[in-house]
Amino acid sequence: MRHLVTAALAVISTAALVPSTSAPAAHADPVLVSPGMEIHQDNHRCTLGYVDPTLRVAFTAGHCRGSGPVLNKDGALIGNLATFRDNTPGGANVATDQLIADYEAIVLTGDVAANNVLPGGRTLGSDPGLVVSPGEPVCHFGVVTGESCGTVEQVNNGWFTMSHDVVNEKGDSGGPVYIGGAGGSSLIVGIFTSTWGDLPAAVSWRDTTQQVREDLGVNNQAGGPLI
Repeated sequence: MRHLVTAALAVISTAALVPSTSAPAAHADPVLVSPGMEIHQDNHRCTLGYVDPTLRVAFTAGHCRGSGPVLNKDGALIGNLATFRDNTPGGANVATDQLIADYEAIVLTGDVAANNVLPGGRTLGSDPGLVVSPGEPVCHFGVVTGESCGTVEQVNNGWFTMSHDVVNEKGDSGGPVYIGGAGGSSLIVGIFTSTWGDLPAAVSWRDTTQQVREDLGVNNQAGGPLI
């Protein structure tokens, strides 16, 4: 994925250096990519969880992946699958000590605009070292159910469950789970994955970022921000 990100940025930089030989033409505004938006991959509809506008990489649930191209709800290409992990179980029940990984990294195309602003207008930041605790208030955004908020029920092996006040429907998978931050901003703490038993669940953002480091071969033991 690191190579794909570098290549995408190189294409953007090269294009900027090519002189124009004709009068500028009118163009439509670029497609905007942001957390909480609807995405399509093959026959899967999901929610985008986090967008890094600098790296031009976005994240959703690994089980949302398709054959490669990632489209917005209008069918416009916004990016391509770079890497993923998905060991989500087929059944509804999961042992609390079972390690769950469920992320997909998407390299955005050079012609889209990107930001990290949630549909409600709050900035969604990232602190890879942040963890949640039982009883802590959290919110989730999905393209079907919108924003719903509750509390963390239990923290498990790379994932956590939430109270019934956090709701979801098919299509909400991959959406961001976040806590409130200063100045009206929010911080991502998980990527929504599924409902197991009768509790909605998310994979931990801290564990996900560690998995990304491993998949990229990045040694970041100091815990500094990678995403």
